[in-house]
Amino acid sequence: MHHFDEEYSKKYSKRQPKIKAEMSGKGLTVHAGLLPVLNFMGKLMFRERVHEAVHKDRGANARYQFVDAVQMVVIGLIAGATSMVEVMKVCTDEVLKKMSGWKEVPVDTTIGRIMKLASQGDIVELTGVIHRFRGKIWKRAVRSGHKLRSALCEVWIDVDSTVDGVYGKQEGAEVGYNPHKKGQKAYHPLMAFIAETKEVLHSWFRCGSAYTSNGVVEFMKECMAYMNKGVRVVFRGDSGFFTGELLEYLESILAGYLIKVKLKNLEGLLEGQKWNEVKGEPGWEQAEFWYRCAGWDRARRFVAVRQLVKREKKLVEVSVYEYFCYVTTERLSPMEAHRCYGKRATCETLIEESKGQMNAGHIRTGEFLANAALFQCAVLAYNLLKWMGLLSGGVIQKWEVKTMRLWLIRVAGKLVERSRQMTLKLPEKFLHQEEWEKWERMSLDVVFQ
Repeated sequence: MHHFDEEYSKKYSKRQPKIKAEMSGKGLTVHAGLLPVLNFMGKLMFRERVHEAVHKDRGANARYQFVDAVQMVVIGLIAGATSMVEVMKVCTDEVLKKMSGWKEVPVDTTIGRIMKLASQGDIVELTGVIHRFRGKIWKRAVRSGHKLRSALCEVWIDVDSTVDGVYGKQEGAEVGYNPHKKGQKAYHPLMAFIAETKEVLHSWFRCGSAYTSNGVVEFMKECMAYMNKGVRVVFRGDSGFFTGELLEYLESILAGYLIKVKLKNLEGLLEGQKWNEVKGEPGWEQAEFWYRCAGWDRARRFVAVRQLVKREKKLVEVSVYEYFCYVTTERLSPMEAHRCYGKRATCETLIEESKGQMNAGHIRTGEFLANAALFQCAVLAYNLLKWMGLLSGGVIQKWEVKTMRLWLIRVAGKLVERSRQMTLKLPEKFLHQEEWEKWERMSLDVVFQ
């Protein structure tokens, strides 16, 4: 038996070859996929537009300008950096420096000092640049044959806030609502996403003590300023945005809304309504009614659904329901409204994607306005990938940031220079090669007007 095992081992075992590792390769990178990103940013005239909008003159002797810091932070975030130190580690990649035209890069503390020059007006201007980029992208998408409803007829906007806890002393970080760590200081950004393209429409970087709906009317006014004329806007939000002031504003500009209801006596109000069974949905019932809340000048349409949870046997049998109620302007049945609101869960996923996968709000300094500027850099980095996905189409458009980074950005490459011509060589075969070629081809062929 022992002899048999020995023969079997010799026949089927494979010897691991001895391979020596050397750190002597030149012109190598693990971020070959940043080349299409740089091409795309070049087509958008990224540096020129940012410099025009946020012109911070650091003097004739300054090596780096504000636009340099913005570009490096955006590239670092796209590559997966989670701190300022990691941003600069990405940027010191010799191949990336040659692809981007950087002769040298600063240390992380220099980038931090540059960001601290940002004023509130600069952040507004940087936000405006993002909107102008969107206008170019959408025009190109429509001309390329994309049936982009958000650019042509109707756009659904999902608005939500998110808590970003901090450690140590951070200007503007305050104790407020924090479902993860009660009592922890945090920031409380407000974000609006376009449901169709999954990009960030608008964002505010706020102190941690700000309530969910604080300033939401002004926030929506800023959103509306950048929307295409003739496009109908529909606001979708959770119960934190159930305020008469917001509803009045949306109605005044002929915008629609679908917002979850929050009332102290809500269940009692719903129990008194006339309920009808939902066809094809056992255990579900629906109702609709008009109701005027305290402080409102008019009644508005409410729709509600309820699901049978259990039947309790007491003196008489009692049915126990779970209720869902919304106020809306849309011509939807209560069940249709409930399903439509369910799509808003994507907004929470997108917030986590922008925070967890693009590190929005994670790269910080000790100053509030600098952190707000860095937050906008993260929004810009996130949107750049979403825009590239939109124009590339196919499966790329459906990929999350982490998937795009894994299969399109983190690709091995070797930069070869011959006769003043630089060639980036990629593996002959690799996973999702077809998608990468499509991704690169789009970045080379796209033209913006």
